[in-house]
Amino acid sequence: MASLPARTRYRYSLGSFVTGPFGTVPGLLLLKYLTDTMGVAAGVAGLIVFVPKAWDVLFNPIAGRLSDADMVRTGSRRRFLLFGGIGVSILFAALFAHPGFGGPVPDAIYVVVVFLLCATAYAFFQVPFNALPAELTDSADERTKLTSIRIGFLAVAILICGGGAPAITEAVGGIAGYRVMGVFIAVIILLATLGVYFGLKDAPVGALRPNTVSPRELFRTLAQWRPFRWLLGVYFIQALGIGTVLAAIPFFAERILGSSGYSTVLFVGFVGPALLTMPLWPKLGASVGKLVGFRLATAAFGVGLFGLLGAKVFPFPVTMVFVAFCGVGYAGISVFPLAILPDLISDEEERTGETRAGVAAGVWTASETLGLALGPGIWGLVLQFGGYQASLAPGAAQPDSALTAILLGASILPAVLILFGIPLLRKSVLERRS
Repeated sequence: MASLPARTRYRYSLGSFVTGPFGTVPGLLLLKYLTDTMGVAAGVAGLIVFVPKAWDVLFNPIAGRLSDADMVRTGSRRRFLLFGGIGVSILFAALFAHPGFGGPVPDAIYVVVVFLLCATAYAFFQVPFNALPAELTDSADERTKLTSIRIGFLAVAILICGGGAPAITEAVGGIAGYRVMGVFIAVIILLATLGVYFGLKDAPVGALRPNTVSPRELFRTLAQWRPFRWLLGVYFIQALGIGTVLAAIPFFAERILGSSGYSTVLFVGFVGPALLTMPLWPKLGASVGKLVGFRLATAAFGVGLFGLLGAKVFPFPVTMVFVAFCGVGYAGISVFPLAILPDLISDEEERTGETRAGVAAGVWTASETLGLALGPGIWGLVLQFGGYQASLAPGAAQPDSALTAILLGASILPAVLILFGIPLLRKSVLERRS
């Protein structure tokens, strides 16, 4: 098949401005929105943030089958992209609209229902969006180019939305700040959806179609494929740590650094170095080996997180140096699993003579989604055990135990989760055999 036009690659990649905001902003702000504007207990708030994202893991196969059926009938997945993206946009704005039903319980129920609906709409966008590269072209090189541009767009989307959302919330203030932020992100999602839908109107459709794998086949594959299970375990545990860090940022900024305005500074200080160093990690991996590079990235992230323990006594620039270390390490632990995974797939397909890419992609996506969703849930439990007092008054005083929980939960807890990957990165299991 001929090369994809550059405009097709860029128009497809606009979908990252749907997946990026939905994947980042709720994990960053929703828990604090629940505890500090609705008075929802921290443990319950953590559960509210976790359940709808976990629902995506279960619902994605259903959305996939419906999307496959629609493609057979119409020859395109664009209709699912359109309606799914529009649904995410409307429901995202509704999620932060705060109708104020008069108490934490009805307000929390409202958030649960809207977030579940939003997650369902997101599944109808995400599944066909992830399936498109295999259908736009049957060339592995073209799919690599397409994915590379998509990742670049995703990084920019995370930086803009993850940095801009807390900045808007802080600038406007209070409940109105969350409402304005919700509308702002919703507009970005809507424009991106329309860009993908209309931009791919005349795009080519290749011959490849995603495989539907039965649960029995899935479990059989995982049971026999030890290196993949090992890498997946590292990836899941580290996704759990990253999800915890994202949920901790607004609490750490307000309660440890002294101002919620630092949320944007922390996020940009984390993502900015990640963007700058992401192209450098593959070069290091080519020089010293992917596993060694992965270990170095993990260590850098861990050092940065441990350094945050001194945030109350260090000058702010020193704290930001440790935040930058976290970002540098984050770039590496994002790059190396995806660099090692194709090697494992290739080795396993050569060994068995069976296709493994589809199974690996589905399980990999579900693991990441579940880890990032469970992180805020764990953070909610940390706040609950620390005695964090949910309040309708922003900035309400907190007991010393809650401040200690925030400091340790934002540093030691994710550091342990991230660093736990090092002993799991075993050469004998994961290094490609020649």
